[in-house]
Parts: sequence; structure tokens; C-alpha cells
Amino acid sequence: MTSRLGPIELEILRNAFTAAAAEMDVTIQRTSRSTIVRELLDYSTAVFDRDGYNVTQSARIPQHLNSMGYGLLEVVRRFLPLDRWQDGDVVVTNDPYCGGQHLPDILAFRPVFWEGKRIAVVGTLCHHLDMGGLAAGSYAASATEIFQEGLRIPPIKLYKAGHLNEEALALIRQNVRKPEIMWGDFQAQLASLAVGEAKLRALAERYGGDVVVAASAEFLDASERAMRAMIARMPDGRYEFEDWIDDDGISDAPIRVHAAIEIKGDEMTVDLSGCGKQAVGPVNATLASTASAVFYAVIACADEPIVPNAGCYRPVTLVAPEGLVVNARHPAPVAHRMVLSHRLANVLLGALAQAVPDRVPAAYYGASYVVTFQSVTAAGERRVLVEIEIGGTGGHPKEDGVSAYSAGMHNNANIPIETVESDLPIAILAYGLLPDSAGPGEHRGGLGLFREWRVECEEAFFTASLERFKFHPFGLHGGKPAARGYLYVTQNGERRALGSKVNNLHLRRGDVVRLETSGGGGFGNPTSRTRADLDRDLRLGYVTQAAAERDYRRRSAAE
Repeated sequence: MTSRLGPIELEILRNAFTAAAAEMDVTIQRTSRSTIVRELLDYSTAVFDRDGYNVTQSARIPQHLNSMGYGLLEVVRRFLPLDRWQDGDVVVTNDPYCGGQHLPDILAFRPVFWEGKRIAVVGTLCHHLDMGGLAAGSYAASATEIFQEGLRIPPIKLYKAGHLNEEALALIRQNVRKPEIMWGDFQAQLASLAVGEAKLRALAERYGGDVVVAASAEFLDASERAMRAMIARMPDGRYEFEDWIDDDGISDAPIRVHAAIEIKGDEMTVDLSGCGKQAVGPVNATLASTASAVFYAVIACADEPIVPNAGCYRPVTLVAPEGLVVNARHPAPVAHRMVLSHRLANVLLGALAQAVPDRVPAAYYGASYVVTFQSVTAAGERRVLVEIEIGGTGGHPKEDGVSAYSAGMHNNANIPIETVESDLPIAILAYGLLPDSAGPGEHRGGLGLFREWRVECEEAFFTASLERFKFHPFGLHGGKPAARGYLYVTQNGERRALGSKVNNLHLRRGDVVRLETSGGGGFGNPTSRTRADLDRDLRLGYVTQAAAERDYRRRSAAE
């Protein structure tokens, strides 16, 4: 079968598969309803082979893309085998204990048939604005079990042979705060699946269904070969690193995140047995999230381009015993699983930096700074805003980090101020780069940012899932850590600091919330930074004179 496919044909088909995923991506962006999908771009699309393995993906979010295949395989192995899927079916779930990650993320899959045979599966994942639960946005910082986090959708057929399951849809709509917006985003996912199906069928019509199946297998094998070759070029050895999660929002105790990576030949074992036990609060992760961070970190260290798909995962063995924060046991809460994913990604990169120091930057900000507002007008109308802020990336062996840049496990955009203010009675008072937030170094980290929201209605409720308030993003090779994050609220003219996890804080008209995010860690000794680079930092306001004297031992730009 594969003898029909030479290198030119395979490259044409690979790009055609990638284009299909990209067109699915654009479809969601152009047809979605909520700001978190339409503006913040918190969604992903992918194409899978006929057995459910990820073949190609859009340029979206690593946290989603590396886990969608895991989710699909969980669904077909434990709940709905692929031989029970029909043409026109759409299978959906959001349950973290059925292959998902957290409840706002709804997975949707559709099989692609050609001449009566399944030749592929297309899939989408969207972060929905709200799925019920204790807090608007389904980000309850005080949840102690998943039942408090919102509506769980087990793997079901929302569409069966092209017919909508009206009762299932009614049940879902009844349990979310903004059902029209939720259904609008859901329809965007369905439209994306239809586009993906049409593109794969067009390829089958042109080249044949058997060729589509054979090409999928070739793509996976090629990525496996590239991954093995990359690992083989790394020095054999055992590399360990650790960092800490601030707390789980329930207690003040920090949570250890430890990785031991062993490289032997063309294979790698990632052992997470040293991580802390699962937390009471919602900072836990299931294996789908944890595996996503592992594969992201390994692929990010590649010295040559590797096409990311399920073939890349074959040479990597993951050890993560159940009951740890990296592999939580049901019914542990997981709403803020990105707390763990970001920290784990930084820890893994810290370990791999010992093997390939010329490829790995210092720690990026390492947190999804999730804040949610539920506004309540005098007439009782409620609206929901979910924002995910970012910070600075780490200094690199060859250059500075990037300021206020979505990095690591996510790939989000910001929600424009005008969009927020036109959608909710919330005003954005300030938004910009935060001076002195970057880790000092020969190549300094990128800067974090600040953002301020003011309530413009009778009352609102504020929830936050933040990190890096206690443990700084680390530097490498003599570079210094970046600044920590901070959160403040101003009420009745008095400003006070808040912790990193906040649940349903009651706000009134005129109250102001200010968030300050972490920068990235520095790389190399700060005293080795060139005078020209430091002078530029001072001139642009990235570094204050006091920080220049303290961290770089420079008294003035003219000195």
C-alpha cells in the first residue's frame, strides 16, 4: 500500500492534512460567539488516523493538541469503540476522568467515511465560557471535588447518524450560565468538524481512501524516526529538576513538582514519581494534561524541526503513579490543571537544560493567569468574562526573553479592551508592561504585564486562579529569577493584596482589581549584560535605575 507513495506524494498529502486542520481552525474563529474563543483563541483542531491517533494539527495550543489524541483514545478504548461510530456521528465529552482535561474544555470528534470505510477522524476542542459549578467560568478556586466544578458530559453521541440528540443538548444548556453563547460556540465546533470531514473526503476522492490511510501511517512513522534521532543526539544520562506550586487554594502548603529524565540511546523515560500527592484543591491534573506537558517539553528541545503527532510519543515512556498531583484519582478537582501543566513544563525544561544547555531558555512566567468576572446589573442581568493573562518568557542562550508573550503550554491572544468594555459593564483602567518584572541576566527575561478592571455595574463576583506569587520563575546559568505575581483589590479607596486563588469575591460599583504577572527568568550572569543593552532597557523603562544598580551593578547609563 505504501509503495504507491513516494516522498513527493507524502509531502503533498502532509501539507493537505495540515491545511485541513488549519481550515478547521479558521472556521471556529470566524463562527464562534464567546470572547474566550473568538478573541482569546482558546481552542484547537486536529486530524486523526482511522484508529484515533493524532496525525496533524493546527498551530494552536500545545496543552490541547498533545492531549486531544489521548482523549480520543480514552473514549474509544473505554466507552465508545470506533466500530460503533457511524457516518454522521459526533461524539463529545468534557469529563477529565474520561479523557478530558477540565470541564470548560469540550472535545468533539467526527468520523470520516469514504466508500463505507472509516479513513480518519477529525476533532475540535473549545474552552467554553461556562459549564456551571460554584463560580462563573467554572473555575471555582475553592472546589474540593470535581462535582463542584460544573457539568460533566460523559462520552456520548450528540449527533447519531446526522440526527441531533435534542434531549442531551437540553440537559447541557440547562446547566450552564450562558446557554446561548455555549451553543453558539458548540455550533462553531460542529461547523469545523464538517469542514474537516469535507477536506478529508476530497483527498480520498482525489487519491483514494487507501492512500489517505497509508499516508497517515507514514506520517506517524516519520515523526517517530525524527524523534528517536533527536533523542539519540542528546547525551545519555539522568537529569533531575524540581520546582513548587504555591498552594492549592485550600491550604498554604506548597506542592512539589519533580521530574527525573533518563535518556538512553534513542529512548527517553520521564519519571514523575517524585511529585507531591494530589491536592485537596483544584490544581490537580489527569494524565491527559500531564502527558501533554511532557511531550511539549521534549519536542520544544528538538534541534531540528519535527512534525508533531502521535508518532513523536512512541520513544517516550511516562511514569506517573495514580494519586499524585500529576495523575489525580477521581473525584479530585482539576479546574486549574494549568497550574500543574505550566509548572511541569518548566521543570522538564529545567531538567533537559542539563542535557542540552544551548537550546533551553530560563523559566517562562509559567502560569495561566485566569480571572473571571460575573457582572450583575440592577435589572439582574448577568454576564460572564473569562480572561487569561500572560507574562514574560525566559532569557535564551542567544537573546532576551519576550515580554507579555503567550508561551509554553498555551498560545492565547488577549481580549481587546474595546471588546471587554462593549460586552460587559467592566472598564479597563490600565494595561501595560511591568517594569523590573524580568529576571536579570546577560540575556534578561521578558517583562510581565499589569491590567486593571473597574466594576461599572451594581455588583460583580470575581474569581481568580493564579500562580508564581511565592516561587519565582527561575533563571539559568547565573541568571536571576523573575519577579513574582501580585493581585490587588481597591474598595472604598483602600487597596489590599489578595492571594493567588480567589473565589467569588463580592465587588461593588467602582471597585478596582489589579493583576501583575511574572516575567521570565534571566539567562547568564547579569554583570555580563552589555552596556548598550542595559542603556536601552533604562531608556525604554523596562529596568529602573534602582534595579540597574542592584541587579546589574550599574550606577547610571552614562557610567
